Amino acid sequence: MPEKAVDDVMEAAVGAHFSGLRLEALRLSTSAPSSPSSSPAAAAHAHSNGAVYANGTAELPSPAAARQPFVIGVSGGTASGKTTVCDMIIQQLHDHRVVLVSQDSFYRGLTAEESAHAQDYNFDHPDAFDTEQLLECMGQLKRAQPVNVPIYDFKKHRRCSDSFRKVNASDVIILEGILVFHDQRVRNLMDMKIFVDTDADSRLARRIRRDTVERGRDISSVLDQYGRFVKPAFDDFVLPSKKYADVIIPRGGDNHVAVDLIVQHIRTKLGQHDLCKIYPNVHVVQSTFQIRGMHTLIRDREITTPDFVFYSDRLIRLVVEHGLGHLPFTEKQVITPTELWSNFSFIYTSFNCSGESMENALRACCKGIKIGKILIHRVGDNGQQLVYHKLPMDIAERHVLLLDPVLGTGNSVAQAIDLLIRKGVPEGRIIFLNLISAPEGIQCICKRFPSLKIVTSEIDYGLNEEFRVIPGLGEYGDRYFGTDN
Repeated sequence: MPEKAVDDVMEAAVGAHFSGLRLEALRLSTSAPSSPSSSPAAAAHAHSNGAVYANGTAELPSPAAARQPFVIGVSGGTASGKTTVCDMIIQQLHDHRVVLVSQDSFYRGLTAEESAHAQDYNFDHPDAFDTEQLLECMGQLKRAQPVNVPIYDFKKHRRCSDSFRKVNASDVIILEGILVFHDQRVRNLMDMKIFVDTDADSRLARRIRRDTVERGRDISSVLDQYGRFVKPAFDDFVLPSKKYADVIIPRGGDNHVAVDLIVQHIRTKLGQHDLCKIYPNVHVVQSTFQIRGMHTLIRDREITTPDFVFYSDRLIRLVVEHGLGHLPFTEKQVITPTELWSNFSFIYTSFNCSGESMENALRACCKGIKIGKILIHRVGDNGQQLVYHKLPMDIAERHVLLLDPVLGTGNSVAQAIDLLIRKGVPEGRIIFLNLISAPEGIQCICKRFPSLKIVTSEIDYGLNEEFRVIPGLGEYGDRYFGTDN
């Protein structure tokens, strides 16, 4: 990719990555502090309802600048199993916030005269839906804003005027309905389009059961409506929209293999920051509610030092374990207690690190590890003063884990990497591990050292005028060792 093209893409990619979390356009300095002893799950829940990281005084961008949710459209004939497929996806994405929006909620209410002849009204025609309101609601959700979705009464054929279903911003939005692929404007909102393809006889049997049990219809009216409106509408509108689908699921909810593959793809998209697409050697630890909660806790300026150390060590261990997965291994055979031979993978390498506050978590993962020291005095954004270093004599023969909790401008880290390379360590044998990264730092390191790997647990919004990561963690070393007072 040409240098200019990379710069252009970088400019567009430098944005907040909160692993699906949304920003609420609140100032960091005024965000309410959370209890230091709160559990990660509780912290993640508080964050998902609008709490922001409390650190620093800079103002965050508007919600529109935050990472947009992943929108899935699910279409198919009547009673094809769309809702079942949606429920299966939601169940498997249990560690992400997922909401389901049904096109049925946007039926136009019938007038009193139309209700008297409801049996002659075509509910399967595109004109039966209020597409403009659907677009408005979906647009708000894509901007990470909560919406009130109307509730439709299928027995009275009108909306409940005094009640709505509130839908909050989420990581994944699933829009399902028979005609969600019909309007191009609605299709343009979707990141993935799924068509549930089920046999016509099966769909008719399910519709009879659904309409008689859930919607108070009799069998004869269901069959009459199916012959007059449902089947013709399927042939005219639903089936032609199948060509817009990215994925077609035969047999609907019975096709567990297809649903599993779809969920894997969604997880990949949710966990992939835009920078990871530009620089394939950048790896972000896949987010969970536990990881979100721990990030919220360590960013809280009111947290106690013991709690900060405890949750930081937990996060660092996750980053270290992820980094170890990128190291080479050799095959080794062992005898199990049942005296059967088995093949196991055995990591054969050793390490070096900088970042003393991260050593406890590293030692917990790697016994007997050799640890070197690199001390760089950072002034402003230059990070050019190498104060001290002590490295193993045979470091050129080793794989190196370079540790620093926060990647800001990248200048200090770049100097440490230059030192390692001068000592004979190949660039491709260096893995840089950190908790928080700024996009500017990632760009700096990846441009200069394209073979080096970066493993982080979070990519923040960027740097402020003082070259501090925003929202960031503050002075990590001072907070970890209790010297910030």
